[in-house]
Amino acid sequence: NCLVTAGPTHENIDPVRYIANRSSGKMGMAIAEELASRGAIVNLIIGPSTLKTIHSNINQINVNTAEEMFQQVDKYFSDSEISVFSAAVSDYKPKEVFSEKVKKSENNWNIELAKNKDILLEMGVRKTKNQFVVGFALETENEVENAKKKILSKNLDLIILNSTKDKGATFGYDTNKISIIDKDFNIKQFQLKEKTEVAKDIVSSIVKFTSKS
Repeated sequence: NCLVTAGPTHENIDPVRYIANRSSGKMGMAIAEELASRGAIVNLIIGPSTLKTIHSNINQINVNTAEEMFQQVDKYFSDSEISVFSAAVSDYKPKEVFSEKVKKSENNWNIELAKNKDILLEMGVRKTKNQFVVGFALETENEVENAKKKILSKNLDLIILNSTKDKGATFGYDTNKISIIDKDFNIKQFQLKEKTEVAKDIVSSIVKFTSKS
């Protein structure tokens, strides 16, 4: 049994506006389909996206907000032997959500933000010795150092690092360039590839490490 999170979250401001990011969900979808192609039963929890899988081994669960994603992860995590958290979950949400569209005025509009639950941290705390947890780190600076800190702070077995500085990688592309770092801080770097090929590298690494344990 596997769990994969993918895509962005949308944090509502009012009925027509929200806070989001540029994640498409393509990387997480590719990982879910690669796991499924190797025989895994996958619960794919994906934020707002036009993507839809047709693989019979994947149970696709569509959510919108970080809270909705947390609730679904909470439901499936304990039964998941492998969990891959590739979703770009919003760290913050508007403290107040307006029931009607906020009208434009001449004044500045200040929106107070509240912290969302840290899904990866929560699941890292709950993780048992029989569970393998993979996180993602999208960094703009001090990439490796920040990824290593995340491994420790969130009790991860592997982290997939991508940088916004790599051309043709991360949001909005069908390609990605990653490094995989394990909990002993060993680093394996990969070239720019189609996300379907990147998913194969990630799943192969997971298989390699889980077969050792």
